[in-house]
Amino acid sequence: MSHLALDRRVFLVLAAIALAYAFVAGLRTVADYDLGWQLATGRWLVQHHQVPFTDVFSYTAQGEPWAYPVGAGLLFYAAYVLGGYALVSWIVATACVATVAALLRRGSAASAGIAIVGMPLIASRIIPRADMFTVLLFAAFLSLLWENYQTGHARLWLLPLLMVAWVNLHFGFAAGLGLVLAYVLTELLEMVFRGDRRRAAVQRLRLASGWLACTAMATLVNPWGWGIYRALILQEGANAQQQFLIAEWTGIRLNWRTVTTALSLGGTKGALFLLLAIAIVAGVLALFRRQLGAAILLLGATYPPVRSVRMGAIFACLVVVIAGPVLDEALARVGSWIRSARIRSLVASAAVLLLAVLAFARSSDLVSNRYYFNTVTDSATFGAGLSWWFPQRAAEFIERENLPGEIFNNYDAGGYLIWRLGPQRRVYIDGRDTLYGAPRLQQQRQLLQSPADSVLWEQEANRYNINTIIFSVARYDGIQFVRLKDFCNSQVWRPVYLDEVAAVFVRRRPETEDLIRRFPVDCATAPLPSDPPSSARVAFNQWANAAGVLGALDRNSEALAASENAISIFPASALVHMVRADALYAQHRAPEAEQEYLTAVSLHPSEFTWSALADFYRKVDRGPDAVAALKTAVQLQPRPEITLVQLGYYYIHLKQPNDALEAFDEAAGSASPEVAGKTGSGSFSYNVATGRAAAWYALGDAAQATSFQEEAVRLAPDAPQPWLNLAKLYQLQGRAADADRANARAATLAENQSR
Repeated sequence: MSHLALDRRVFLVLAAIALAYAFVAGLRTVADYDLGWQLATGRWLVQHHQVPFTDVFSYTAQGEPWAYPVGAGLLFYAAYVLGGYALVSWIVATACVATVAALLRRGSAASAGIAIVGMPLIASRIIPRADMFTVLLFAAFLSLLWENYQTGHARLWLLPLLMVAWVNLHFGFAAGLGLVLAYVLTELLEMVFRGDRRRAAVQRLRLASGWLACTAMATLVNPWGWGIYRALILQEGANAQQQFLIAEWTGIRLNWRTVTTALSLGGTKGALFLLLAIAIVAGVLALFRRQLGAAILLLGATYPPVRSVRMGAIFACLVVVIAGPVLDEALARVGSWIRSARIRSLVASAAVLLLAVLAFARSSDLVSNRYYFNTVTDSATFGAGLSWWFPQRAAEFIERENLPGEIFNNYDAGGYLIWRLGPQRRVYIDGRDTLYGAPRLQQQRQLLQSPADSVLWEQEANRYNINTIIFSVARYDGIQFVRLKDFCNSQVWRPVYLDEVAAVFVRRRPETEDLIRRFPVDCATAPLPSDPPSSARVAFNQWANAAGVLGALDRNSEALAASENAISIFPASALVHMVRADALYAQHRAPEAEQEYLTAVSLHPSEFTWSALADFYRKVDRGPDAVAALKTAVQLQPRPEITLVQLGYYYIHLKQPNDALEAFDEAAGSASPEVAGKTGSGSFSYNVATGRAAAWYALGDAAQATSFQEEAVRLAPDAPQPWLNLAKLYQLQGRAADADRANARAATLAENQSR
């Protein structure tokens, strides 16, 4: 068999495997937070026949300017009307297949193999929300532009048409413009070389320039015209803040610990590290062959996914399209050294078999839900329909009983509630971060961390006439952020609905007394799960969520029973083992709790599980073990500065001030300017300054301690505690007058806060 025939056959087999794998990876239940408000946007357009230029979905940002491409919302709404959530799931699976097909349209065997390796990254962004169209259209743009670079005969007239769709679907259209610019720069790099290469590049660029200009102008075909760029700039500004608030914008740490813990069968981090290696190898090969454009694109593309995991799918597309041909050439050269056609065929068959086994194993994990049940970052399951995570029954209760006043909701549930309860009901907050800004996100988090009967809750409820609260209490992005037991015991708020994924509270008011009487919920005895489990997929999630809620309510025996039911269905859930560990510790069964924490770490070694283990060791006063676990968590965290500060304070507790200072120094060195620049009590810099002051005080250096405590006062001048700490240090140095002034200032601030 000739080289060409063998390569073609290998490509066809691998491409078929990749497309089948893409379908399995893309077919999952609707679980994204943002789909709800995008569906509601489509509904609003259909009902009002106009684009909303201001917020119409919330009561906290009502009427504020709002610009976001509306095409995705229209498409999702049409799909929902025609086939419900199930059709939305099928469309997403189809989009995943279409993305891979666009990447492989030019027939490279190496590209097909890379697509199989990188499928977890591609599928991670092909989810039911607007930015899935960015991945699909990025793949189409990249394929066309790279084809034109290689052959000079691509159908570039498609680019303006695709851009008209893209600019009306998602802000990711900027990535399309970035690809156009990258293409132009790649052609300019070809002009470094003399002769035919330069002439060919000039010819390609001359013929393409008109279509590229049309593509740029096509971005203006949207309801906002040039204003879409103002909205894009605002979105980018919000993204910079999201890096510290939202997980998908975080990066990864490049160290041996991260690499070794990420090499799981189907995880996105493992796929990312493999693709990084492939990109670097292909980039170096391209440099040796004087393919400067390919080399720069591949090597430069390794940075964005490390900085933000959200960029992983775009990176995977680049590696498939650009690294594939580079590696194909290298493999062909290696193959030419093997003169025996039989041996070449056996080697190719072995490579195909290896990739087929990888795709089958990953697909099996997806279809059986082993992947979804074990992850702590994905609330989907395999198949079509709506995810278990959403508060469907609680929303039905609110709607059916017409609960009074505005509704407070946490961030994650906002999009679904806009869709499910709107347009009659508005929300407190949702996933439109550009609209709300970081202050509103932080206010929501501060409320969730505050006692139910606190002044903060009273002020917010009075300001917006909030009489109803709905909390997500699911095990994923839910129960860990809610003071559930505190609200159950509140004098101001009373529970009227509770299941294993949501809780509803109403404020004690004359208009709610009848509701409270009709729906008395006792958090100490309410049955969980609230409905009998059915299928294994449903039953696992119900029992796992119930275990988390029961543990949060200190119903620890019931939490253990629920977790046993969940583990009997799927024993490898790290999160359920952690719930068991918490319940066992609460029952003073520390040795058993430790074993459950260690099991969770072995099943899912991450910053999350290692931090939980460290917290357990701190509780049982096992200092060296706690330090070791915290250090491991630091190695795995993309933003380790907060944990390093915690480590510093723990060293102070252990009377190891020198180690504490090292931890604070490392924290300060790893913090971004955005984090380090924040001020106020509780800010990162304030905590570092206060910790350094305590460490120097423990070392007996009052002057250094005073210097850092004065820095803490400058960072939080309106908080009484830093002034009190400073007064003690002044007193220690014999600076009585300064100590009196600091004490007086602390007293004044404390009095002002109590008013």
